Amino acid sequence: MSYLRVSKHYINLPYFLLGLVEGCIFIAATFAGAWLRFAGDVAALESLGPLLPRAIIFACVILLAMVSMGVYQAQTNYGLSGIMLRTAVSFLFGALVLAVLFYLFPNLFLGRGIIAFAAAISFLCLWALRYLFIYKFQYELLKRKVLVLGTGHRAQNLLDRVKESHSRSAFEILGFLPLQGEVEGVIDEEFRLSLNGQSLSEYAVSKGVQELVVALDDRRKSIPIDGLLDCKLNGIEVLDVLSFFERETGRIIVDLLHPSWLVFSDGFQTNGLQSFAKRCCDFVASSLLLLVFWPFMLITAIAIKIEDGWDSEIFYKQERVGLNGKTFWVYKFRSMRKDAEKAGAQWASANDARVTKVGAIIRQYRIDELAQVFNVLKGDMAIVGPRPERPVFVEHLSTIIPYYAERHRVKPGVTGWAQLCYPYGASDEDSKNKLEYDMYYAKNNSLLLDVLILMQTVEVILFGKGAR
Repeated sequence: MSYLRVSKHYINLPYFLLGLVEGCIFIAATFAGAWLRFAGDVAALESLGPLLPRAIIFACVILLAMVSMGVYQAQTNYGLSGIMLRTAVSFLFGALVLAVLFYLFPNLFLGRGIIAFAAAISFLCLWALRYLFIYKFQYELLKRKVLVLGTGHRAQNLLDRVKESHSRSAFEILGFLPLQGEVEGVIDEEFRLSLNGQSLSEYAVSKGVQELVVALDDRRKSIPIDGLLDCKLNGIEVLDVLSFFERETGRIIVDLLHPSWLVFSDGFQTNGLQSFAKRCCDFVASSLLLLVFWPFMLITAIAIKIEDGWDSEIFYKQERVGLNGKTFWVYKFRSMRKDAEKAGAQWASANDARVTKVGAIIRQYRIDELAQVFNVLKGDMAIVGPRPERPVFVEHLSTIIPYYAERHRVKPGVTGWAQLCYPYGASDEDSKNKLEYDMYYAKNNSLLLDVLILMQTVEVILFGKGAR
C-alpha cells in the first residue's frame, strides 16, 4: 500500500514514514545535544530532569513547521537544495514557536545550548537522509510499477499529463496494453505492450506490476472482467484512471469525468455536525487572525492612505459567487488604482500596471486578503475553500468548462487547496486546472484537510507562490 487515507484525504505512505524517521532523529538529536552541551557530565544531565517529554515537544514542533513548509508533499520538485532551504526556514519558524512555548511554560525549557546542538545535528542528519530518500529510495526502490489497460484517448490523456508533470512521480508506467475494439494509433507504438499469449493476470505478475489502471474509452464493450478479477485476487490493485489521478495528483480531471463516477465514488458528503464544527472553527480562526494581524492591517491602511491620499478608500468590495451560487460582497485591502476597472472586469496579470506600489507588496504576501476575515465572521466565506469568483467570470466559465458549478457546493475560502497546488489563474485554461483541485476539495473536504491547507499556506505566504 502506497497511500494512507485519513478523513478522505490521501497521505503518501513513504513520506509519512519519512516523517516518523525524522521525528525519531529530532528526539535522538535532543539527547545528543544535551550530552554535548554538558560534555557528558552525568550529574548535570540528571539535573535537567525528564528529557524525553521535552524532546518529543521539540520533535513535534519542528515536524509541524516542516509540514507547513511543504517538505512532505509528494507532488513537488524542489530538489535537494529547495527542500533543505525550506527545512532551514522550518527550523527558524520552529524556534520562534518553541520560544513562545518556553515563555508560557518555563518548566519545558531546554536551554539555548541544547537546542542549538540539537538543531545542528538534526539538520545534518536530515540532509543525509533526504539525499538518500530523494535520489536512492523514493525514486528507485519505492516506485510503484503501474500497467495501464487501454491505448485510446483516455490513456493518451494520462500519458500526456504524466509527461508534462514537473513533479517527481512515485510510480513508473511500464506501458499500455491495447484491447480489441479500441481506437488504433492513439498511443504511440513505443509505449504499447503485448500480452504475448499470456493472460492479463499472468502478464502482470511476470512484470511485477503493483497497480493496474483501467483507462478504456468504452468500458461497456471491452473491459476484461475475468482478467481484472484475477489480477485483484493476485494482490494487484485495480483502479480506474480518474481515481488514479485523484490519488496521485490531488485533483479530479474534468476531461475524463463522467456523471456515473461522481455518483458511485465516495465523497461530497456533509452533515449538520460537520458543518457546525467547521463554522465554529472558522469563527475562532478568523477571530484569532484579527487579534494577531490587526497591527499589519493598521499599517496597510495607513500605507494606502499615504500613497493615494487621505481621502482614498482603504477597502474595496466586489460581488462574488458563494455557496450554492448565491452572491455576496467580498472585502479586500485596495491594491489597485481607483480606476482599475474603468474598461470592465478583467483578470489580474503578471506585473499588472494597475497595481499600486503598496498593492504590489500586500499582494505578494497576501496581506490584502486579510480583510476577508470579516466575510468569514459574517458567514459568507470559510477560512478554507475554493477562491470565490466574480459572477461575470462564473457565467462565462460555466459555459466552457464542464462541472464548473460544482465548486460552489462548498463555501468559498480565504485560502484553499487550489491556491496551494496551482499558481494564480488568469485564463480559461488556468480556471479549468484550478477547478480540478477545487473538485478534489469539494469531494474530500474535512477538518483534517483544512488544517493541512492552513499549515501549508505559510509556505505560500513566505515564498510568495502564485501572487500577482
